[in-house]
Amino acid sequence: MYLRNAWYVAASDSDIDHSLYPTTLLGEPVVLFRKTDGELVALEDACPHRKLPLSMGRLDGNQIECGYHGLTFDGQGTCTRAPTSGRIPSRARVHSYPVHVRYGLVWLWMGEPSLADVSSVCEVPEWGDPQWGLSRGASMTVQCNYLYMTDNLLDPSHVAWVHQSSFGNAACASEPVTATETANGVIVSRWMRNVEVAPFYAQFVTFDGPCDRLQHYEVQYPCQAIIKALFTPAGTGRDEGPLHADVFLMNSYNFMTPVDEHCTRYYWFQMRNFEPGDEGVSRRFDEDVQHAFAEDRVVLEAVHKGMINPRVAPINLPSDAGPVKFRRELARRISAESAESEHARPASTEHRVIETLSVSS
Repeated sequence: MYLRNAWYVAASDSDIDHSLYPTTLLGEPVVLFRKTDGELVALEDACPHRKLPLSMGRLDGNQIECGYHGLTFDGQGTCTRAPTSGRIPSRARVHSYPVHVRYGLVWLWMGEPSLADVSSVCEVPEWGDPQWGLSRGASMTVQCNYLYMTDNLLDPSHVAWVHQSSFGNAACASEPVTATETANGVIVSRWMRNVEVAPFYAQFVTFDGPCDRLQHYEVQYPCQAIIKALFTPAGTGRDEGPLHADVFLMNSYNFMTPVDEHCTRYYWFQMRNFEPGDEGVSRRFDEDVQHAFAEDRVVLEAVHKGMINPRVAPINLPSDAGPVKFRRELARRISAESAESEHARPASTEHRVIETLSVSS
């Protein structure tokens, strides 16, 4: 169901302090906290004794003490104290997740720790550039499978109906799209020529009259999206060569984190090529984008419910070319990763819920 050897956003950096922060990623309960020196820790949120969430315990300095029988774990998941045992049981440890902070977000590597590579975190070339403004965005919980969100973010056409008062207008209804597979994902794009500027963008563009508009919708594996919006005076839109002096550029970075098969957490921020220091502009961006994404949430949660047990199989439209390509390749990667994991697993592994109730175990 999930590509595990990848980075996923677990929280905003500002959410984590010297207290226990429980969350769930890819169906796995995780607890995060910051050590007294500021270092971030991410551990499996389940004591190995009876699986009580460690987040129901307490921090003891830079370690977590389980709230049931006092087993205590350090930032690497090693048990350092077992008060009710004569000695620390050999299997008393919890999984520790590689963690990385970038773009004000906390990223966890959910797969094999030795494969974690911070260079594979989504690249944001505009980050830190003084010529670009930043709208920090927010987060949202959406009660749907994450793949319906990647479908949505590879579908420029939906804005004509879902976002009529913001990102879309009549110009977005019928212009065909081009779907292109890349090494990291799928790009769906289209130019719309000599059209009216959509409502959200009209408050920010600096030219008058119709525009040429480029929609660039890109989703990278497993579930990170880069949505690029370009508005330029009609007749000046081009794929190559210098851009018009009055061009409007907005690059929206979107990160979907599956909680489980029915729920997704959504994080985002926007970069813009104008008014980099204007907090009023950033605030308007944040408010309007939050409103537009709430419109998506209503639709996607209804889609999820409708797709759980459809009376007849759903159909695809030409506009679904990008989502279909993305899902097919993601499924192939998940299958290959699963097969590789099975191959690496020991030939004989016995799993027991309770090894023994003996104190000496």
